[in-house]
Amino acid sequence: MPLPDGVELTWYGHATFLLQTPGGKRVLFDPWFDGNPACPDGADPGDVDIMLLSHGHDDHIASAVPIANAKHPDTVIAIVELCAYLSGQGVENLSPGNKGGTQDVGGIKVTFVHADHSSSTVDDSGRPIYLGEPCGLMVELESGSTIYFAGDTAVFGDMQLLGELYRPDVAMLPIGDHFTMGPREAAKAIELLGVKTVVPMHYGTFPLLTGTPEKLRELCGSELEILTAEPGGTVG
Repeated sequence: MPLPDGVELTWYGHATFLLQTPGGKRVLFDPWFDGNPACPDGADPGDVDIMLLSHGHDDHIASAVPIANAKHPDTVIAIVELCAYLSGQGVENLSPGNKGGTQDVGGIKVTFVHADHSSSTVDDSGRPIYLGEPCGLMVELESGSTIYFAGDTAVFGDMQLLGELYRPDVAMLPIGDHFTMGPREAAKAIELLGVKTVVPMHYGTFPLLTGTPEKLRELCGSELEILTAEPGGTVG
């Protein structure tokens, strides 16, 4: 199946997406605009109601502070330690959470789930700053449909449990390899989740990220709906 009725996803390259919900909410995932080689010049997500952050690496939060200050989203949702860091950068309307917990934001339910990765930034001296556990996000929309934003992750066996618990209609999965799953591992993740519609991400940004949607299609077969767009394009 394609995206659920009333849902649109605009991809700005890498893992940055704007989700338009059936109820008209605009949800921004992992914003990285300036400095993102895959992002079209001058790209602007417009108004943002909710910002969701999966972890603290710069290629996922580099634009979080300037966008929060310019767009003033009603809610910025991230893991506790990352929220503390963003608060120190002047970000307001933060709503910290942790794995297993669910927040209801205007009828949109956001649940923190496991991701197998790391999460940090660096200070001015180059020393790493711990920013809490990485996470995936299960986003249940006003219509009852559920979108799984995996963030950066390897495949892990409990994806089967996530599929049983949340029954996502769509999975947004990294496929680029090197720093996250590649197509082989993503194909296994799709099997474990039992999902039929996938939006690939975290590929093509740098030469190191060699995984492609074409390879994923080759591994998964024709029954899987793989939705792709050029950076700046919209599916839905």
